[in-house]
Amino acid sequence: MDGNGRWAKARRLPRLAGHKQGVEAVRRVSKAAREQGIEVLTLYAFSSENWRRPEEEVRDLMGLLRHFLKNELKDLVAENVRLRVIGDYRALSGDLVAMIDEAIARTSVNTGATLVIALNYGAQAEIVAAARRLATAATAGEIAPDAIDEAMFSDALTTHDLPPLDLLIRTSGEQRLSNFLLWQAAYAELLFVDTLWPDFDGAALADALAQFGRRQRRFGGL
Repeated sequence: MDGNGRWAKARRLPRLAGHKQGVEAVRRVSKAAREQGIEVLTLYAFSSENWRRPEEEVRDLMGLLRHFLKNELKDLVAENVRLRVIGDYRALSGDLVAMIDEAIARTSVNTGATLVIALNYGAQAEIVAAARRLATAATAGEIAPDAIDEAMFSDALTTHDLPPLDLLIRTSGEQRLSNFLLWQAAYAELLFVDTLWPDFDGAALADALAQFGRRQRRFGGL
């Protein structure tokens, strides 16, 4: 979800205004995704590299996350949406961790769409953590090293209980993955759009899905 800052700058507004509009886009797109039959939507909300941003901006982002959790939880429960979080979110402040834990617990029995929020997430760190878990298990004699394959490695990732990634969309014209779902994106379709995230909506999502539908996915075959 890229482009909040540029959206605000173009309007001569503080960056926080762009982030606030970004939260509104999350609401719109999450609803549109459910209406368009998307089983799982994963949103890259805060990367492990975002800590390098100015302290005030990080504080504002965490405040918006609190606001989102507080105001959207009832709707998630009512609309049968399961919330999942990937990334080291327990490194956040204690009150925010408690809010996230409550939201995950209260939506855990929901059987509709799944909304995944990537918080303090980095794909390289996720891959390293999975490798360490498998190495520890192999050292303990729990698994044979030569038994480790792609399926076993995928099961060691935080996304092990989610379906394969089909489409990865990046907004704002940037054309890189920025440490997002690197393993999972191996055969995903990639779509880079110029639209800034605060302007992304249901129509933009529908267009992205239409482009996805026109692609031929061969997975290495003919």
